[in-house]
Amino acid sequence: MGDPTTYHFDLDATLRPKHAMLEERWWPGIRDAALEASSARIYDPIRGVRAVVIHATAGGSSAGAASVIFDRKASFHWLVPDEDEPQHGSFVWATCHEARAAWHVRNTCCHPAIWDGRGRINHWSLGIEVVNRQVRSDAFSDWQVEATAQIVRYAWAKYPNLRHVVSHAMLDPARRSDPGRLFPWERLRTAVLDGREERVSELVARAAEVEAVRPSAPLCMVV
Repeated sequence: MGDPTTYHFDLDATLRPKHAMLEERWWPGIRDAALEASSARIYDPIRGVRAVVIHATAGGSSAGAASVIFDRKASFHWLVPDEDEPQHGSFVWATCHEARAAWHVRNTCCHPAIWDGRGRINHWSLGIEVVNRQVRSDAFSDWQVEATAQIVRYAWAKYPNLRHVVSHAMLDPARRSDPGRLFPWERLRTAVLDGREERVSELVARAAEVEAVRPSAPLCMVV
């Protein structure tokens, strides 16, 4: 479908969503392991986030991908299940604390198009792993693409300086090819940049309306 070393698009600040929901669950027992397989960010954990990096596992199971975190070898913030897993179509796995720098890109990697070529990208990025073998017989499902896009939109709404969505291959072309030539990058881009506002739940909407019309508390005068 394309050359993964060129997969990249910027987020237009004028299209930034106000709300973006994310159906996620923590992988069982992974929180403590993730603390040991990640680092404290050297940038502000909210304003310092500038990029989302898209990966593919090159393996066929979420358990196999999560095992690298338990082994303290690597880490990433979210994991998108494959179509033969029960969570597919329902939710994505949270696998590392967003406030932490996950170990998903080599520290020496950079690209001039991504935050002016700055290094140590783990400290200013978020990592998404999509479960896929990266072979022609294992196509990315429509839900995987939509779920990945929804993670990006959630992050875009949350992190005010987020600007770049980029493949692992573009950052480390000598060693990595993920998410691979078969990943529908343009479809991901279209889904992320879709300008439709997210539907806010009725309960949240009512709470906002009540807050808007609530009279200010009277001032108390001390005599």
